[in-house]
Amino acid sequence: MTFTVYLPLLLPVLVALAARQLTDRARPRAAVLALVAASVLTAAASVWSLLLLVLTLFDDLPAMVALDSRPGVHLPEPVPDRVAVTAAVVLAACLLNLARDVHRHRSTARRLRDAGPAAGGVVVADWDEPLAVAVPGRPGQVLMTTGMVRVLDADERRAVLAHERAHLAHRHHLAVLLTSAAASVNPLLRPARDAVSFLVERWADEEAAAGLGNRDLVARAVARAALATADFRTPAPALGVHGGVIVRRVKALHRPAPTTATWRLALPAAAVIACLVLEANATLDFVDVLRAWLTN
Repeated sequence: MTFTVYLPLLLPVLVALAARQLTDRARPRAAVLALVAASVLTAAASVWSLLLLVLTLFDDLPAMVALDSRPGVHLPEPVPDRVAVTAAVVLAACLLNLARDVHRHRSTARRLRDAGPAAGGVVVADWDEPLAVAVPGRPGQVLMTTGMVRVLDADERRAVLAHERAHLAHRHHLAVLLTSAAASVNPLLRPARDAVSFLVERWADEEAAAGLGNRDLVARAVARAALATADFRTPAPALGVHGGVIVRRVKALHRPAPTTATWRLALPAAAVIACLVLEANATLDFVDVLRAWLTN
């Protein structure tokens, strides 16, 4: 098998570079959609490359070894066995990380949903800890604690609720879950995961600002919520108004709403196209090897 089976394992570097470009220079919605798609597809390509390498161990099955030992028969060995075994170990570790990550997300959502009954889509929990998070589900709901209610005025509470409802309306938890899962499979995608976690907060900020018609109010609510939660830890991976890099979010809200130049999306698109082409080539290579094994 040629180098094309290995390159998809490294192509997520392009997605990580794109994440750095898009974080502060693109409209959050467009950046999130591009990074989620690129992360998921390049992570899937990484898994497929590892699986192709593992499948080359097929020639070590007893029947194939017996066939290879016959006079005049020589079965191709596409990669050294140590490479295939290493790929098997890495693939198992990736899948274990993925299962652990999905379990963590589900456990957090379940714990937050048990905080109490919702009224009008909002749960006000009698907790001293200041917290406001979007809790996905059917239906989704906003969890706000009495600790957070005390530190915000009425207008700021409206801004926080608008922010959290934007998370629910646009299903931001799925974007976070998918990129987190992709990063569990290929650690090179961690910058993209972190960028998406920040960008969904920016997206919700922009939605709240547009809905309320007051960017300064949303910036003030974000800053005050962040100060209130400085000594507390938001349950990961919950989406809350105080998430992300607060200073960058506040500065962004004091500027006009961003626009996206289409060319900025070229890098993640290039990574996806390259992955598809390389994986198609690697798969055809493996099919040729498999045909050689089975026709001897």
